[in-house]
Amino acid sequence: MSATTSGIAPEALGPTITIGEILVEIMATTIGTGFLEPQVLVGPYPSGAPAIFIDQVSRIGGKAGIIASVGNDDFGKLNIGRLKNDGVDVSAISVIEGKSTGSAFVRYRPDGARDFVFNITSSAAGEIRVTSAGDALIERAGHVHVMGSAFAIPGVSELLSASVKKVKSRGGSVSFDPNIRKELLKADGRGLMDEMLAATDLLLPSDEELLIAAGRPDETSALARLFGMGIREIVLKRGRAGSSFFGQDGARIDSPAFRVAEIDPTGAGDCFGATYLTCRRKGMDPDKALRLANAAGAHNVTKQGPMEGVSSLADLEAFVAAVTAGATL
Repeated sequence: MSATTSGIAPEALGPTITIGEILVEIMATTIGTGFLEPQVLVGPYPSGAPAIFIDQVSRIGGKAGIIASVGNDDFGKLNIGRLKNDGVDVSAISVIEGKSTGSAFVRYRPDGARDFVFNITSSAAGEIRVTSAGDALIERAGHVHVMGSAFAIPGVSELLSASVKKVKSRGGSVSFDPNIRKELLKADGRGLMDEMLAATDLLLPSDEELLIAAGRPDETSALARLFGMGIREIVLKRGRAGSSFFGQDGARIDSPAFRVAEIDPTGAGDCFGATYLTCRRKGMDPDKALRLANAAGAHNVTKQGPMEGVSSLADLEAFVAAVTAGATL
């Protein structure tokens, strides 16, 4: 399947934008369950799935912008500074007085799962405001990336729907990472998901999210239903098993994962999706885009902190060369 038949708008049409939460992540240094006892923490790290995603878009060489809100505090300044330094258009990030920047405290369990204590809906992250700069960013956009996690923020689903319709009406495209949260499994969340799936050109689910998004019990029937809704490409993130590309025309590509020493997996899927999308928007074929996306996800897990492992194209090419040569990373 060639880039010209993908249905993903080329970069010349305008930047990739996203709308959603920006927060800081503070991480436990011990493995265990919950936060019921004092322990050593590290952070704050810039975070938030949309923020990680859009930062990687810019680092890989794409035009990128985000609509979000932070508080007038050090956590907000930390995030804006990181995004701006990495080339993201931060003009549409609102600074809300009287609200703190969103936060997430994270601890890994022995089985690799995570416990979170979030402060999102009561923070600036839960009160996203669209300014004139945000309206202008939407007008310039050629692609909208939707994160399912953002649906939990009041008013964001309406903003996402309006932005998607506006960009699609100009010939732009949409990618959707379901990023399943328990809020999405409620009745209203199911409706939001179906609405977004109907507008999606590129779907980026992880593992069982494919089946949840499609409402089907197996991969074959899930793919059939999703392509029947008009989705053009589906890229399935399989974690340590690599990733798979599925085209509307029946094409399939399986790409193995890179073997690395994992330090922190948070943000790997966001870096993967951002890299794949941006490479496709730049005209790259799916097989090469998929391999670089695998590299971006693998590179990210070798660093502590969700946004610390974002990578440029040169970084990824060097990473692939080192891993291929047998280096331990």
